[in-house]
Amino acid sequence: MKKITTRFAPSPTGYLHIGNIRTALYSWLFARKNKGNFILRIENTDFKRSKKIFIKNIIDTLKWLNIDWDKGPYLQSKRINRYNSIINTMLNEGKAYKCYCSKEELEKNKKKQIINKEKIKYNGKCFNNKLKVNKQLPYTVRIHIPKNKYITFIDTIRGKIIIDNNELDDFIIKRTDGMPTYNFCVVIDDWDMKITHVIRGEEHINNTPKQIHIINAVGANIPIYTHVSIITDKLGKKISKRNNNLDILKYKKKGYLPIALLNYILRLGWSYGNKEIFSLKEMKKLFNLKNLNKSSSIFDIDKLNWFNKYYLSKLSKSEMLNYLENFCNKNNININNGPKLKNLYTIFNKRFNTLEEINNLCFIFYKNPNYNNLLIKNYLNINTQIILELFKLKITNIKLWSIEYINNIFNKILLKLNISYKEIAMTLRLAITGIKNTPPINHIIYLMGKKKTLYHINNAINFIQLK
Repeated sequence: MKKITTRFAPSPTGYLHIGNIRTALYSWLFARKNKGNFILRIENTDFKRSKKIFIKNIIDTLKWLNIDWDKGPYLQSKRINRYNSIINTMLNEGKAYKCYCSKEELEKNKKKQIINKEKIKYNGKCFNNKLKVNKQLPYTVRIHIPKNKYITFIDTIRGKIIIDNNELDDFIIKRTDGMPTYNFCVVIDDWDMKITHVIRGEEHINNTPKQIHIINAVGANIPIYTHVSIITDKLGKKISKRNNNLDILKYKKKGYLPIALLNYILRLGWSYGNKEIFSLKEMKKLFNLKNLNKSSSIFDIDKLNWFNKYYLSKLSKSEMLNYLENFCNKNNININNGPKLKNLYTIFNKRFNTLEEINNLCFIFYKNPNYNNLLIKNYLNINTQIILELFKLKITNIKLWSIEYINNIFNKILLKLNISYKEIAMTLRLAITGIKNTPPINHIIYLMGKKKTLYHINNAINFIQLK
């Protein structure tokens, strides 16, 4: 029995997104479960759009997610001679032929087919034309597709798929610029790299019959195909490379843990009963192809946040404090200018969705708030100044600094001004922290201390008076 070998073969024409990583994850897990090989291949023959920055993004992303590969990364651009050698053999064997039809001629034939309501495809002129042509003319190379036959293949999700050869034309396998086409390169790569299982997005289903024709022409083995369903946003729009907001490394910057992202992506199209949480070890043990779904999946940031919050809650106190200390050092935050980090742990533990939200907590305690945003400019005004003045007066006279005394001041202000708790809390939150969403403001005030709290309130009052 052949050793199971899968591959992840992105093109470096954009940043990796959720759909790319799901393909990589499924291919990697299937190889690991079956003690096989997982190969990384970079399909960079589109020289105009391929960029080194995207190759770096592919490698950095996989490393961050702990998806390792056994062989590669292979670059298609290094294999051009191999592709051309096989194309020349196909020409000599009559399995492919040179097409000298100009773009104008092809466009004229296309318009004619549209008028006659025929299927748009190449008419086979150069295959049938026995006349001599000017060998100096530019040409493409086309594979010859035998007519009145069928291509049949099994998709592990969708079952048997049958394609009538008459629906296909003699498609191009080498362009006029001398570059082999995507479908041709993929087949030769999979053949040379002994790929047994191809797991990819369902948009490639239409490429599969073409690739099988090339496989048959070169005498390679047909791999087992699995075409996974698409991932859409909440509006039903397919997630693609053009949506740069979904670059995977963006989630790293925003403070998502690799295991949380992998766990969430795993569940976008695959299930194992009602189980939601999977360790990497469980993923490798339990993943299979039969539990993949046909229907499309919807990317839901709230669900991803749920996973990330779960995994953050599993980190030990020492791990979190070590992370915060490193974060503060990298961002030149002086932790001596505020409460001890260990005292902050009690108010953020199991409360936040991402590390970024926890990072912002550091800025609250060790940096001065920035009042130059529209929300604060609108909220801090002569009306809310009354709350700040009264709170300032009350805490100035506090002898014993405690949560109980701070809460007592809140209650007195509520009664005196006849306002809601939400109004006083939001006013103090924006004045003291500069952000809208924080842990309970009474806890923040307590940890911040009397001196620094008064300092921020005075700054906020000055800001209002200078508006």
